[in-house]
Amino acid sequence: MTREDPMSHDTVAPLLVAAAAVVSEGRLLVVSKKAAPEVFYLPGGKPDQGEDALEALTRELMEELGVSPVGPRFLTEVEAVAALEGIPMRMTVFEAGISHEPQPAAELAGMRWISGHETDVTLAPAVRDHVLPLLRKNGLICE
Repeated sequence: MTREDPMSHDTVAPLLVAAAAVVSEGRLLVVSKKAAPEVFYLPGGKPDQGEDALEALTRELMEELGVSPVGPRFLTEVEAVAALEGIPMRMTVFEAGISHEPQPAAELAGMRWISGHETDVTLAPAVRDHVLPLLRKNGLICE
C-alpha cells in the first residue's frame, strides 16, 4: 500500500464555496474582488469552520454587500476550477432575493447587474459556463 503525496494535485480537496444567484428584473448580481477586479463572480464565499453552506452565504452576503438573503433555495452545485486560486472548487449555489440595495464592502472592488451578454465583463468560468446557462434554462435571465 502506498501513500499519495498530500501535495499532489489529485488529492487536493476542492475549495468549498457558497454563492447566491440574485436575479432582479432579468439581471444577475455579480461582484469583483480587489485581488482581481477584472473578474466577476457570484457573491458569497468560503464557509468558516463549522458553518454549513447557507450559514456561510448569509455571513458572506452581510460582510460583502451589507444584505441578508431572502428566501434562499438550493439551485445547483457546480464543480469547476476556482478562477482566482486555480484549484478544484465545489460551489453550492442558492437562488435568493436580498433584503435591500447592496453596497460593496470588505474585499469587493465592485458589483454589477448583468444579462450575461455584456462584452465588457469577464465572468468567472463557473458563472459563465454553469450558472448563467442554468438561469437562462429556468427562464430567470432572458436569452
